[in-house]
Amino acid sequence: MTDASNLTRDLLDALAWQIELGADEAIAETPADRFAESAAPAAPRVPDAAARVAPDARPGPEAKPRGDEEEATPAALARAAETLEELAEAMRGFEGSPLKRGARSFVFADGVPGARVMVIGEAPGGDEDRVGRPFVGRAGQLRDRMLAAIGLSRDAPAPEEAAYIANILPWRPPGNRTPSPEEVALFLPFIERHIELAKPDFILSVGNTPTKALLDTTTGIKRLRGRWVRHAATGLPLLPSFHPAYLLRSPADKRLAWRDLLALRAALEGAAVVLD
Repeated sequence: MTDASNLTRDLLDALAWQIELGADEAIAETPADRFAESAAPAAPRVPDAAARVAPDARPGPEAKPRGDEEEATPAALARAAETLEELAEAMRGFEGSPLKRGARSFVFADGVPGARVMVIGEAPGGDEDRVGRPFVGRAGQLRDRMLAAIGLSRDAPAPEEAAYIANILPWRPPGNRTPSPEEVALFLPFIERHIELAKPDFILSVGNTPTKALLDTTTGIKRLRGRWVRHAATGLPLLPSFHPAYLLRSPADKRLAWRDLLALRAALEGAAVVLD
């Protein structure tokens, strides 16, 4: 075997070892100041001929000036959104969170708007940040299998068989850490408007972070799960359950999560929902 072949084999072995240890991002030997890069002025854009507006063309609507800082708050931006597309653009353009500068992708939602069930998680992880969709890693695959077990799918075209999936935060926290209470509070108006525009019949809140935020409580998920409660902002029935990432670490609690899914299935089939 040649020296070049030996070197290639050694490099591949080293890469496989790093992946096994959990390394999922390439980092340079010297640090890069991404905040300085994002603050650098962008080069002027010169439109091509096809994009130029004819002199007699009617100008499009101009953006309203934002002299009042209140117009740029999450609550105001959320209220102004009349469609899911407008809400996504408002969230994507919101500059009030440093998480945006450290994430690769804006992760808004997946599934079928108008689905009877809206699943709400915490925040994107590494896989979601790369792909730009919520719940696509190992935890997401488990979530898909769990939903399929009660006849739901994010890919189903019919709303009664579909699930719509989103997170409290649209940007990945560094290192997949748990979002801080301040970060959650910042994006809470967006997710509450998201629920209003998606118009589900039921909310499935998975994990501590989204459940505490949506219910404005400090009670943990182990005490709240499996009990139907009313989401104060919309009045919709909300069922707290375990996050699939937790179930991967604690498989013994899958039996409790299965009870929650059966309760959701019963509600979808018309069983009376008793709210705590």
